[in-house]
Amino acid sequence: MKHLILLPLALLSSLATAKDMPVFDAHIHYSHDAVIQVPPKEAAAILRKAGLKKALISSSDDNGTQAIYKEAPDIVVPALRPYRRRGEISTWMHDPTVITYVESRLAKYKYKALGEFHAYGDDIDTPVLQRMIALAKQHDLLLHAHSDADAIDRIFKTFPDARVLWAHSGFGRPDEIRASLRKHKNLWSDLAFRDDQASENKVPAEWRAAFEEFPDRFVVGTDTFAPERWYYIGSHADYTRGWLKDLPATIAKKIAYENAETMLSLHNEK
Repeated sequence: MKHLILLPLALLSSLATAKDMPVFDAHIHYSHDAVIQVPPKEAAAILRKAGLKKALISSSDDNGTQAIYKEAPDIVVPALRPYRRRGEISTWMHDPTVITYVESRLAKYKYKALGEFHAYGDDIDTPVLQRMIALAKQHDLLLHAHSDADAIDRIFKTFPDARVLWAHSGFGRPDEIRASLRKHKNLWSDLAFRDDQASENKVPAEWRAAFEEFPDRFVVGTDTFAPERWYYIGSHADYTRGWLKDLPATIAKKIAYENAETMLSLHNEK
């Protein structure tokens, strides 16, 4: 009889693994090609199976975000990308029709962020970027910037009270990221698509120091930049839970989901 009792308990323990640490994935795209390859109902099922508490999702064009939001409004936190199609990454900041598009979407739908957008250095000084920053201020939106440190500095020079999520943290070293976090109190570091912050579920010393200095300023994400990346959302969530267990529980919870909730002001909606 003992074996009959222990087996179900072990099975239940295994099934609960996906839920033992809620994860807020703060970097997911659901662009037009992903919608075709992974239809909205399947995409929503992937988010739920991964045990995600929330997911910050944007798309090119915005129709993908709206489609997945309808399927999973309890999980999806909508973000608005300025891209209407692939191929605009290096040109959008010089195209004034982008602003017309962004303003029309903001008038029609609710969002929590603008981006992820790509901008480097003095791209921030272009009229299109300056208007984007003004719209973020007007609508109280987070700016999700795939940028270098110079561009991050320029965003805060334009709008000192901005909230900025630094996509991939510029792919910088932990010490470089820490330097920027010291300069800007409303800057968060996006760890999406990085595999150097953990090895065999152990957090390297340089990353541990960064997490300990700024426990409130790091978030995790998958970065589904291509449709096939959608099938990695679950495994990435499990990978994240694995290396977070090497950190103190209070810091792990912050990085897993609490920081993203604070960054996006979701606490105000509870």
